[in-house]
Amino acid sequence: MPLDSAVVKGLTPGSDVRTIAVVRTVSLGTFSPSVLVEVAARTGALEHAGLAVQEIPATSSPAQFAALLDGELDAVLTNPDNVVAYRCLPDNPLSRTADVRILAAVDGGLGLSLFGQPGCTTPEQLRGGVLSVDAPTTGFAFIAYELLDQLGLHKDDGYSIQAMGSTPRRAEALLAGQCRMTVLNAGNDLRAEGEGATRLSSVTSIGPYVGTVLAARGDTIQREGEVLALLIETLLHTSAELVAGKHMELALDATQHRLGLDRTTAQRYLKTLVDPVDGLVADGRMSPDALQTVVGLRNRYFPGASTLTVEAVLDSGIVDDGLLPTS
Repeated sequence: MPLDSAVVKGLTPGSDVRTIAVVRTVSLGTFSPSVLVEVAARTGALEHAGLAVQEIPATSSPAQFAALLDGELDAVLTNPDNVVAYRCLPDNPLSRTADVRILAAVDGGLGLSLFGQPGCTTPEQLRGGVLSVDAPTTGFAFIAYELLDQLGLHKDDGYSIQAMGSTPRRAEALLAGQCRMTVLNAGNDLRAEGEGATRLSSVTSIGPYVGTVLAARGDTIQREGEVLALLIETLLHTSAELVAGKHMELALDATQHRLGLDRTTAQRYLKTLVDPVDGLVADGRMSPDALQTVVGLRNRYFPGASTLTVEAVLDSGIVDDGLLPTS
């Protein structure tokens, strides 16, 4: 987490420099561009906290966590299942675990839904097709398997599975006809829908869910806990303001800019962003019920030698709420 060059405002030649504002840059791994981070930057909230955020887009969950575990990222916006996998399960895609922790819940999925390619509007039209996933043993893949199972299409015989990477990449693949179905969210769903893809079912049919968390390694938390606490406080404060209806015009422009959506579609995205179920988690609390959903899906679709329990996962220290604001 490097210190940026000093930022001096209002300085004229010959001035006596007594105070210098030093900005810390946080390298933040993301999948889709973060409207929340963009709004926090545009309102000046990040600058006020002495922070700048450099978003590093991931090509896939394994690639994101390889970068996190190797110290190339300070923190990540990721699915909670990834934290479970890389903390608790040695048979994850990288075959290594680390002290990675959930520091805050961020959103409830942002419209996470199962989509069929243009022209596929019924379950039978999906049968035998390719399901594109980030990676076959990750959280969004488990969501896809569960939603397809609810439609009568089963993982072992109803379709084939192909890894195609991050959500924006899967949206492109769906629209290009490279797969017949996938799960999309965070504005990628709205763009695909606008180009003819069919929303078939939503993660809300599965149960309590958190789609995105802020996570970091334990050594980063120990070394840069103050900076991470400032980041969390800033993002949660911005979330609370958005949920309260503030900064809507600014957020609308930010959505159009970051996600490449037209104004009408961006307005739909903002409705999702502030939705009490799908949208921002303003208090940052990771609920045990939402974690239970994550653990239950993993047990069902990628069982290990022993069954995971939410109690054991929590006892591992996976949720570290010590950096959440106290009031």
